[in-house]
Amino acid sequence: MKKIILLIAAVFISANIFCQTANPSEYHYQRCSLFEVLPITSTDIVFLGNSITDGCEWHELFNNANIKNRGISADRTYWILERLDPIIKGKPRKLFVQTGTNDLGAGHSPQSIAENLTKLVERFQAESPQTELYIQSIFPVNDSFEKYAKRQASKDKEIVETNKLLKDMCAEKGITFVDVYSKLADENGKLNKEYTNDGLHLMGQGYLIWKKVLDDFFD
Repeated sequence: MKKIILLIAAVFISANIFCQTANPSEYHYQRCSLFEVLPITSTDIVFLGNSITDGCEWHELFNNANIKNRGISADRTYWILERLDPIIKGKPRKLFVQTGTNDLGAGHSPQSIAENLTKLVERFQAESPQTELYIQSIFPVNDSFEKYAKRQASKDKEIVETNKLLKDMCAEKGITFVDVYSKLADENGKLNKEYTNDGLHLMGQGYLIWKKVLDDFFD
């Protein structure tokens, strides 16, 4: 019995270390390399985030050639912090950030997400103060779908907690918090099944709901 307990403890510790130190994928570095050679200008609107951002054709959705997609599938807040330079250098007109769900799935706390996004905001406010900043809520998930069920199980409360921290941070920093969560959630706080086919990512109708929320912030 003692050996079994020690084995379980070792597995748990190893898993936790992996969550904290896992490296970005080859795809991450491919996208970063591309973004480093694609210029951002002061007339651009940048969408920054993970796979949910990566998966949309934003310039088509808004019929706006000045929208640039800087999403990378599987990205996390601390990796995003490491790839801000090409965006800040371009001093875009607007920046829409949507990220955090992968951090929670990897075992990171709501507080760590808020801290990382605070660092992001502070960098832009110091180095590109003319950029209008929009921090979007983490979206609900739905663990009734098998694919991401284990990773996203019991994350509902953490998502709500993180969104509250992000809203408070935005108020403190004088920037805009965008609540997309409430438009995508069902009556149980889960990602509405009409907008997803895996419990995490959005289908076309989900992106249309997202766009409708963001329309108020476009001029």
